[in-house]
Amino acid sequence: MTEDSRSRILVIDYGSQFTQLIARRIREAGVYCEIHPPMRSLAWVRQWAPRGVVLSGGPSSVYGDGGPGLDPGLLGLGVPILGICYGMQLLAQHGGGRVVAGKREYGRAGLRIAADTHGGLFHGFEPGEEVTVWCSHGDHVDEPPPGFVTVAATEDLSVAAFRSRTEPLYGVQFHPEVAHTPRGQEIVDNFLFRICGCAADWTPGAFVAESVERIRLAVGGEQVLCGLSGGVDSSVAAALVHRAVGDQLTCVFVDTGLMRMNERRSVERAFREHMGIRLEVVEAEREFLQPLEGVTDPERKRRIIGETFIRVFERTTRELGTHARFLVQGTLYPDVIESLAVHGPAATIKTHHNVGGLPDDMSFELIEPLRELFKDEVRGVGRTLGLDNAFIRRHPFPGPGLAIRVIGPVSPERLRILRLTDAIYLEEIEAAGLYDDIWQAFAVLLPVRSVGVMGDSRTYEHVVALRAVTSRDGMTADWYPFESAFLARVSTRIINEVKGVNRVTYDVSSKPPATIEWE
Repeated sequence: MTEDSRSRILVIDYGSQFTQLIARRIREAGVYCEIHPPMRSLAWVRQWAPRGVVLSGGPSSVYGDGGPGLDPGLLGLGVPILGICYGMQLLAQHGGGRVVAGKREYGRAGLRIAADTHGGLFHGFEPGEEVTVWCSHGDHVDEPPPGFVTVAATEDLSVAAFRSRTEPLYGVQFHPEVAHTPRGQEIVDNFLFRICGCAADWTPGAFVAESVERIRLAVGGEQVLCGLSGGVDSSVAAALVHRAVGDQLTCVFVDTGLMRMNERRSVERAFREHMGIRLEVVEAEREFLQPLEGVTDPERKRRIIGETFIRVFERTTRELGTHARFLVQGTLYPDVIESLAVHGPAATIKTHHNVGGLPDDMSFELIEPLRELFKDEVRGVGRTLGLDNAFIRRHPFPGPGLAIRVIGPVSPERLRILRLTDAIYLEEIEAAGLYDDIWQAFAVLLPVRSVGVMGDSRTYEHVVALRAVTSRDGMTADWYPFESAFLARVSTRIINEVKGVNRVTYDVSSKPPATIEWE
């Protein structure tokens, strides 16, 4: 199947922090989608030829100054449109309905399904049935536009969902994409399959076939370098590009001094011995640690690491005589979303070294074959490519490595403490059979010291924090509820075995309001 013949949905991002979840729900249903800003032209939308369009929520008011708008021509394309929250309000405003402030709803609400659903968004729901939905809005639709009919209400809102009588236009004031709307996936599926007529043709196998063709076309006979960290993302990216261009690819593992324990050895074994991919290992610890000396700001750390990576790759290319034109990175969709507001008015959370820390004058052209994928999709692609499960199941590891888990200045001694602490923690998680139940687990070295008593002597040593979260996609996360006996065992081992640590804490923050990584 070619990319042009595939069922696909366009998600227009109006700045909601839930926009990524809309894309996730659509992809989970087997339908390809992309997130794009509201500034996309009508001509571009026609050429992209979506089977349907979703208008996301957002923090703006349709009556506010400078709020992102909706091209009226989009409503005349004959393509089904689903407006969510702010998206519904845009549909109402453009159709002549009334949007007002007040009756704010934040959190769960009871949604009553009307009798006049016509088997659309609420196919499979009983008329008069009440279901739980998640709301997060200040403005709301007070009167639907002429020609629209209300199909659901809450206790506070008489118009919680509507549809046009004559056009494939639908709106919901709640968020079907979030997990707190238990039957939200059914609503999304009804839009995709019953209303848009999509086929569930978005599979890892289809992605691999399309990507291989696209990479071969872009690369031609040129040489390619891949920055390999040993994590899931760069490993899958390397395997995918290797399938496309074979020996034109050289993988480069840069030993930055910021990696986990035994990382270099495991990468060499996997890629040289088991996958047959050309691998060069570059010793560059001094190059990374020297410019990081005394640096405490996490964004500055990222910029330094990003630029140093590129300089190392450029030097390696010259030394190898490969004259590589392209550089492969394992950038993922959440990296892009959190680093740059490229898809619309969403806020930048933090930069990642491989999307927000690259120098403008680098000599490479980037190949980022996983840029539009979420983590679980990357793992599915890895399985399709036959990548060893030991790499596929690994927890995420940040591009800047341990530099952003050492809070405050980075030094060889502080890295030694963190590296050993992290290894003990992960070893105990594996031994307890909990590794695959956890999305991400790691240790953080804090920029404080605490008083302790060890061997009848006073100590004044480092404090480490342990972090473990569960998540579906890394965009939201809950802390993992370890049993107290497990935490006690880990704490005892760390204090006994890691010289320089006398206190261990456990982070019980969820995302939001916290992020998964501390920096």
